[in-house]
Amino acid sequence: MKKVHIIGLGIIAVAIGIIISMASDYSSYETFSSAKLKTGKDFQIVGTLDKTHELEYDAEKDPNYFSFVLKDKNSEACKVVFHGAKPQDFERSESIVLTGRMNGDFFDASHILMKCPSKYKNDKLDINNYQEVDATPKS
Repeated sequence: MKKVHIIGLGIIAVAIGIIISMASDYSSYETFSSAKLKTGKDFQIVGTLDKTHELEYDAEKDPNYFSFVLKDKNSEACKVVFHGAKPQDFERSESIVLTGRMNGDFFDASHILMKCPSKYKNDKLDINNYQEVDATPKS
């Protein structure tokens, strides 16, 4: 084999090794119960806001403390603490994706991504409520 072939195979092997090591860092959506088992690692958890619990945010007392309760896809509820301002229209979000890690009995979120309701959802036309108008000229 020529030196060029050996160097080329070495570069390919290193590239494959880098790709495999990076692929292990990709996270999938987890639940609170699986995140509790693997502490010290960041997870993404998708869920909905539990509206039976109050949101805790006081901009005058501490503008960088926001807590709420989220239900994951298995309907397991957990307290979430976010060290930042409360996002606008947070209560109206359909689903929430959190990035962060478990910290004892609560989830310490570093990022919040909200899926807001579609602005077109209530704009569907109800044809039954429209009256028919005859536009033909009368003689």
